[in-house]
Amino acid sequence: MKPLRALLCGAASAALAAAGLTAFVTGQASGATADAAGLGNRWYAAAPYLMPLDNNPPDTAAIMDATGLKAFQLAFVLAPNGGGCSPTWGGTAPVSSDTAVAGIISSIRAKGGDVSVSVGGYGGTKLGQNCADAASTAAAYQQVISKYQLKAIDFDLEEPEYENTTAISHEIGAAKILQQNNPGLYVSVTTAGTADGTGWFGKQMLNEAKAQGFVPDNFSIMPFDGGFSGAAAQTSALTNFNSVLRSTFGWDTATAYAHEGFSGMNGRSDSGEYFSQSDFQTVLDYATSHGMARFTFWSLNRDRQCTPPDNNGTTSGTCSSVPQAAWDFAKYSVRFAGATPPSSPPPSSAPPSSPGGTCTVAAWSPSAVYTQGNEVSHNGHKWKAKWWTQNEEPGTTGEWGVWQDEGTC
Repeated sequence: MKPLRALLCGAASAALAAAGLTAFVTGQASGATADAAGLGNRWYAAAPYLMPLDNNPPDTAAIMDATGLKAFQLAFVLAPNGGGCSPTWGGTAPVSSDTAVAGIISSIRAKGGDVSVSVGGYGGTKLGQNCADAASTAAAYQQVISKYQLKAIDFDLEEPEYENTTAISHEIGAAKILQQNNPGLYVSVTTAGTADGTGWFGKQMLNEAKAQGFVPDNFSIMPFDGGFSGAAAQTSALTNFNSVLRSTFGWDTATAYAHEGFSGMNGRSDSGEYFSQSDFQTVLDYATSHGMARFTFWSLNRDRQCTPPDNNGTTSGTCSSVPQAAWDFAKYSVRFAGATPPSSPPPSSAPPSSPGGTCTVAAWSPSAVYTQGNEVSHNGHKWKAKWWTQNEEPGTTGEWGVWQDEGTC
């Protein structure tokens, strides 16, 4: 999704991949997904993004209980880091042999919820870049749909992929094929937002969709990391994007809004913009009053308060950098879906610094200096430093960062 997401979502957990995740046998795979909830499209349109393998994944059951949320947008499916046209989580964990994400999906469905899966994002290599054509790209994504028995999928098309006309042709063509081959599949397309709606490459992507005769459930923009100052700038961009949709597809205003979506960033953005709960409420009011099709945000991993709340003026993948109670921003998605969030507050407003368990090494401290080989515990995992570091939180630096995940403890 944007520079922070290039770091945070470019690779799925190396530890999970290294753990040699084994494939479900046919009966297990079927049983894990057969209870998929038949949620309405409004819930898939309201599903916030969640990284299930990185950035200190929150407990989905706790979020559902605290907010009433039913749908999650799991991110991101990419091409393998080493090349090829097969789906992986974050470029490292093959979908074909996954059990970790399947288990998360199963637990969400057991509580009456469901998931959409997002393909693409800001970082890593996209399948549309590696696969030979639209058909082979679609075949790779069909593996994901079939594996998890999906009813919804999101195409997150942005830099650098959407600057590649061939890759975008493959992605749009694949989306159209999936839509045709999976009746009732909810398909969203997410792209960058600018003050005039979306930029040159976003408009070229819309033109490609028009040329291929493809119309998803919605085209969503991400109005952040582009000089946006609060909700007024975001609603202005949404108004301008409506004009772009009208001019591209020949729709009237209401039809364009019925195909338009918003994908925000909660708290502090990568470029230092701040979006508070009141900003989310303003955009939510705009979205509902204009009959918009989608309201989502990046991300649930960040939907909790940092320590200190302003995170010393930095952006994190695991907290919002603004004062909040845990899962405050998720409640706006619930309201967009048409439900009422529970009135009781969640038990904690901040991610635990180190949950209890059997960790026998010292807890990580942001003020401590660590050198190569030092081990710490953090969020129920043991981590080993690859080199000198200070104030780099384990679990937020990605596969190629300073901390090596040595597994749960």
